[in-house]
Amino acid sequence: MRTAGAALSALSLVGVAALAGCSSGDPGDGVSRNAPAASSPSVSPSPSASAASGWNPSPGSVAAVGDSITRGFDACSVLADCPEVSWATGSDSLVRSLAVRLLGASKAADRSWNHAVSGARMVQLPEQMALAAKERPELVTVMMGANDACRDSVRLMTPVADFRASFEASMRQLRAGVPEAQVYVSSVPDLKRLWSTGRLNETGKKIWELGICRSMLADADDLGPAAVARRDAVQDRVVAYNEVLRDVCAKDRHCRYDGGAVFGFRFTGAQLSQWDWFHPSRDGQARLAEIAYRNITAAEPPA
Repeated sequence: MRTAGAALSALSLVGVAALAGCSSGDPGDGVSRNAPAASSPSVSPSPSASAASGWNPSPGSVAAVGDSITRGFDACSVLADCPEVSWATGSDSLVRSLAVRLLGASKAADRSWNHAVSGARMVQLPEQMALAAKERPELVTVMMGANDACRDSVRLMTPVADFRASFEASMRQLRAGVPEAQVYVSSVPDLKRLWSTGRLNETGKKIWELGICRSMLADADDLGPAAVARRDAVQDRVVAYNEVLRDVCAKDRHCRYDGGAVFGFRFTGAQLSQWDWFHPSRDGQARLAEIAYRNITAAEPPA
């Protein structure tokens, strides 16, 4: 999700405020002051429930693969990864990443690894899985697919068959190294909701004009038939990608799909980066961590 990277250096032309670091806590850092703090359930899953399902809700190590969302891109400063706020493996105390929630802050520092790459598409996931397998993790998190739909045109979106083939190859790559590792697969976010939410912000729309996810976000105020059809085509492709993630995951006894939880999350502007109105803010990363923790520690997989 790192489209138009060089173009975003022109943010000063659209009046974006001075940048602040992740640790500043300033109102411009993308954190919602009114949103409830991310928290994990106070009751741990019962051993009997996890034994019955064959799923371990308390893995001892976590490896993350994916794209710029998992790298925390544009969450702390413009055009930069910020892995410390990653929903999967970050160390930021306000995000409370999945690794921190599962392992505690001290163990997460030594027992979690982030192999995600900003801008990656599904065809690049097998390589990331190979790197993750070398760590021999007990849990691998996967969030990939937004870049396959976010292209300069609908024609350039990854075909569904190719998306499936690459994800299947990724799972085979992981299983060759760690056959018993658990895999948690997040659904692709709802890009149409991103458009409908972000277009309410004038600064956000100006930033999008620099070339971010043109297949969905180009001409944000155009409600004509062609623009509507284009956005619907992107949305249909995202839905198809999520069906692939669900189906392939279901064939692996150690894999758990999020049931569409990320796709269905009703995010607001508070969860979007104030620098590109596209990637998750720190608050958005915290919501992703909360969703993942809830699903991974549940006695039964999401419906």
